[in-house]
Amino acid sequence: MAGRWIETWEPEDETFWREKGERVARRNLWFSVLSEHIGFSVWTLWSVMVLFMGPEYGVDPAGKFFLISTATLVGAVVRVPYTFAVARFGGRNWTIFTAVSLLAPTLAAFWVMEPGTSYGTFVAVAALTGIGGGNFASSMTNINAFFPLREKGWALGLNAGGGNIGVPVVQLIGLLVIGTLGAAHPRLVLGVYIPLIVVAALCAALYMDNLRPVRNDTGAAKEAVRDPHTWIMSALYIGTFGSFIGYSFAFGLVLQTQFGRTPLQAASLTFMGPLLGSLIRPFGGRLADRHGGARITLAAFAAMAAATTVVIYASATASLPVFLVGFTALFVLSGLGNGSTYKMIPGIFHAQAIEKGLDGEAAAAHGRRLSGAAMGFIGAVGALGGLAINLAFRQSFQTTGTGTAAFWSFLAFYGVCSALTWVVYLRRPAPVPAKAQVGYAEV
Repeated sequence: MAGRWIETWEPEDETFWREKGERVARRNLWFSVLSEHIGFSVWTLWSVMVLFMGPEYGVDPAGKFFLISTATLVGAVVRVPYTFAVARFGGRNWTIFTAVSLLAPTLAAFWVMEPGTSYGTFVAVAALTGIGGGNFASSMTNINAFFPLREKGWALGLNAGGGNIGVPVVQLIGLLVIGTLGAAHPRLVLGVYIPLIVVAALCAALYMDNLRPVRNDTGAAKEAVRDPHTWIMSALYIGTFGSFIGYSFAFGLVLQTQFGRTPLQAASLTFMGPLLGSLIRPFGGRLADRHGGARITLAAFAAMAAATTVVIYASATASLPVFLVGFTALFVLSGLGNGSTYKMIPGIFHAQAIEKGLDGEAAAAHGRRLSGAAMGFIGAVGALGGLAINLAFRQSFQTTGTGTAAFWSFLAFYGVCSALTWVVYLRRPAPVPAKAQVGYAEV
């Protein structure tokens, strides 16, 4: 796939950006969103498939939580190689490949979704759907290279938010099938996605570009891994994106297991939280562009702790209305925090460049170099937060029959994330250079 290669790309040059760069970057953004959107739908496919798995499938709630945990784990692990594949093969070329590869798990699920299939087969197919989670990492790395620092919060938030909407969309399709035909037709959900995957691959081939200046830099990768901010931001991303994806996978199962909802009742409720969380993510990035990512992130974690308290009360008292209010708030706040944390990443490395005496394009290039490398690791570790949430639910339901114990552990972690954000990025004198606390470079 030789593809279309852009030889020169200088988004920080305002003249270049105004005359050519913005138009090209936005075109690539929209078709990146399309591919990532379908990738998220495939990744979270088993959050819907388990709703179709009645008693005749012979899989208990713990087994279903393990299925969705398997998909989460694989999706987190593949994010690291997917990040570096963009520079090796080109953003357009890799998007084509990753879109086409989504046919494998979709067709496999279409083949096995029927009573009598062995549990091991279900686990293997759930693992295969994890490749959809890698699309996020390559898409974010690609779009990060297209946009100037002053617009990264909005662009990355829009890219990620549009991708995240793949979660509620696949859940809505599942709801439509269950509501009209019952829970005996899971293959109809899968049949919807096969042509959409082909369309996404064709659009990437026709309308996206590769950037020649983007190159794999093993030195940048090693430097990013050694930088403590990479791991601090990974922890914060566990709290934001890890919460979003973990709750997205688990919501329907929690409603069925703890509140006795039928598949139709669960499906009719599960999509709203992921939808709102996805839609608000770009605004989290925009707020971070204007007010600083650390401030918005801290506010999001504080509010998530409050919402978790509401959920704990509802879980202990078996109040479904209160539970839905608190859980939906968690989705919205995690989406807001998703946008603000990803805005922080390029700002932090840009600030380090300023501290080293760089300025202008040199500082921006340093920030792009390290933030592009760091995003893969941060995205992978953050996605592991979704695995931790699903395993926590599995253990909580196995030992106590409710999710209350799991929510207590989530509350404690949000407290840790709040403290970490304040201590590292907001307290005075701030460890992040003072120059990074003003203007568009604010973290």
